[in-house]
Amino acid sequence: MTDNDDETYCMIVDTTRPPKADGPPYAECVLCREPTEYPESYRGVTLCPRCEWQEAQRTACSG
Repeated sequence: MTDNDDETYCMIVDTTRPPKADGPPYAECVLCREPTEYPESYRGVTLCPRCEWQEAQRTACSG
């Protein structure tokens, strides 16, 4: 494994996030179906703050 392989192994694949909503209606979390901070009109994967944090913990590079 080269140094470059180490860097790409720990890279986050997609860091884009939907824009935060100004108010209701909010999109549902795709994991727990709780309201998220994102507008209902956003098309794509949305996670509530709790599931977002848990997903980050699961996918974090353990070094």
